[in-house]
Amino acid sequence: MKIAKAFAVVFPGQGSQTVGMLNALASSHSLVQKTFAEASHILAYDLWELVSVGPDTQLNQTEYTQPALVAAGVAVWRIWLNEIGIRPKVLAGHSLGEYTALVCSEAISFHDALLLARIRGRLMQSAVLPEVGAMAAIIGLNDCLVETLCLEACDSETRVTPANYNADGQLVIAGHALAVDRAIARAKTAGAKMAKRLNVSVPSHCDLMQPISAELAAALARITINPPQIPVIQNVEASIADSPDTIRAMLVRQVYQPVRWTATLRKLAALNCELSIECGPGKVLTGLAKRTTPLLPCLPIFDTVTFDAAASIVRQLT
Repeated sequence: MKIAKAFAVVFPGQGSQTVGMLNALASSHSLVQKTFAEASHILAYDLWELVSVGPDTQLNQTEYTQPALVAAGVAVWRIWLNEIGIRPKVLAGHSLGEYTALVCSEAISFHDALLLARIRGRLMQSAVLPEVGAMAAIIGLNDCLVETLCLEACDSETRVTPANYNADGQLVIAGHALAVDRAIARAKTAGAKMAKRLNVSVPSHCDLMQPISAELAAALARITINPPQIPVIQNVEASIADSPDTIRAMLVRQVYQPVRWTATLRKLAALNCELSIECGPGKVLTGLAKRTTPLLPCLPIFDTVTFDAAASIVRQLT
C-alpha cells in the first residue's frame, strides 16, 4: 500500500445527507451497495433503500442520519483503497465524521461504529425537547466577538455557546432556544452577514448534551478500540488521537463540546499536507477549507467524476 505523505482524508458529518446520495458512484462501483448491505445486516433494516429512495423525513432523523453517513464515508474509503490504494498521511472527520475516520483508521470496527452512531443519534434526539434547544449559523463575525455575544445572551436559566468553529468568520452556536434567539439578535446588531436558526432537531455540541455523556461513555466502554493505523485528528482539541483511552474520552467530550474544525484544518496545514480529500456525500468540508486554508485545497468525492479527479491529483503527489 502506497502512502502519499502530502494529503489527508476528511469525512463529513450530519447535514451532508440527501436522498440519492452516492447513487452515481454506486452505478459504477459495487462496493457502495456491498458496504450498505453489510450495514443493513448490522442495523436490521434496509439502509440502502432509505438512502436511495427515502423518505427524507426518516433519513433526516438523527438516529438514521448518523449510521447512513458512516456507511457512506466508509463506502467511498473502501473504493479508494481498492482502486487507488494510496493511504493518506492523516484522517479527520467533522462531528459524526470522526467516527467514520476512526473506522477507516482501523481503530473502531465498522460494526461497532454503526451501532455507536445509532446509539449516539438516539441519545442526542432524546436529550432535549425540540422546542427547548436550537442552533444558529453566524457568518461574518470573528470568533472572539461571537463568543462574547453568546456570553451576553446567557442568563441564569438559559445558555448558548459556540458549537462548531467551522471556518474563519463562520460559526454555529447552540443551546437553549431563547438564548440562541438573543444571540442572533445581538449578532445582527453587531453587523453579521447572516445570523439565523438552522433547521435541526438537536442542539449538538453544547451543554444540553452533557446529560447523555454517561450513557455514551458506557456504550464506548463496551467496544474494542485499537490504536489507529493512520493518525486521526479528533474534534475537541484538534489533536491526534494517541491511545484508545484518549479516543474514548474525546468522543464523549465531543458530544457536548464544540467541534474545532478551523483548528483541524490548520493542523493539517501544520502537518505539511498539500491537499485534503472529502470522502462522502456533498462538499460541505470542501467549502469550509476554501474559506480557512485556501493554500490547502480540498477535493470532494461523491460521484465518478469527482473520484477520478481526486485520484488523478493524488497520484501526482506520490
